[in-house]
Amino acid sequence: MAKYGPKAAEKVEQAMHEMKRGQLRSGGSGRKVTDPKQAVAIGLSQARRAGAQVPKRPAAKR
Repeated sequence: MAKYGPKAAEKVEQAMHEMKRGQLRSGGSGRKVTDPKQAVAIGLSQARRAGAQVPKRPAAKR
């Protein structure tokens, strides 16, 4: 079974395109996103909210 579903891949791809065009904004501060890792994280977050097959977030380290 795949870790990430096709809907999740679609959301990440969409977020990356928005970042490259300069249209992707951070949720908290509203700043323009320039880091590809942050764009992937936003895409996965959107996929989770949409109910796509995405693994749970890793637990925070202390």
